[in-house]
Amino acid sequence: MIDSHAHLSPRIEGGAQGLISRAKEGGVKNIILVGYNVESSFEGKAVALQNDGVFYTAGIHPSDCQYADNSAIDQLFELLKSEKGVAVGEIGLDYYYGKDNKSEQIKAFEKQLELASKINLSVVIHSRDATGDMTAILQNYASSLKKGFLMHCYSESKESAQKYLELGAYFAFGGAITFKNAKKEDIIKSIPLNRVLCETDCPYMAPVPYRGNVNESSYIPLVYNKMADTYGVGLEQLVLQIRDNAYRFFGKKEFIEG
Repeated sequence: MIDSHAHLSPRIEGGAQGLISRAKEGGVKNIILVGYNVESSFEGKAVALQNDGVFYTAGIHPSDCQYADNSAIDQLFELLKSEKGVAVGEIGLDYYYGKDNKSEQIKAFEKQLELASKINLSVVIHSRDATGDMTAILQNYASSLKKGFLMHCYSESKESAQKYLELGAYFAFGGAITFKNAKKEDIIKSIPLNRVLCETDCPYMAPVPYRGNVNESSYIPLVYNKMADTYGVGLEQLVLQIRDNAYRFFGKKEFIEG
């Protein structure tokens, strides 16, 4: 199994090595450590270089958009030269807490889309309460998204999913789909099985029965089980399909061979 989106955090028992060892004991062969600013991206890279089956992304989250100056973009460029660097992200737009810095978010997002095009990597996207602007920007940058983009922790509508699919999107779902009031089955089933991934987004959004606790990659089987039930396929089939999807999206043969 693959956890396509995990964050390092001091909240996780045993830190990075605790996270990785427990995940491997639970049958998780690959983890993507996702950066949300320059510092966390450097940390993810250092851990990935020291551990087999662990990869990383580098990017600046919209909540840190004020730091996405040219110097930071240059650092992301250098960070992603490693073969273990698999995507630019987590980047995007988040209007949940307001739109006071909307133009700054858009500028940071567009800079990083240009970076992804320059270094020919895929993009991991965070989008919250920003569907209109997100769709417009992705349409404008369609020619730059040569390696595709992943809508992380997808929470928008079935109709928006179809628009993103037309632009080449993949979609990741996490622990929230196990919540009793999630009601995401119709949205998930509207997305082809060859365009989905599973994630934890740890340390956030732990799946049932761990909801409210610190999340970690070893809980990803619970997300896989829920996804298999939703699609009406066997768990083994889903695991193989998602491994293939991750290989296509991130471009790493280890997801097939691991």
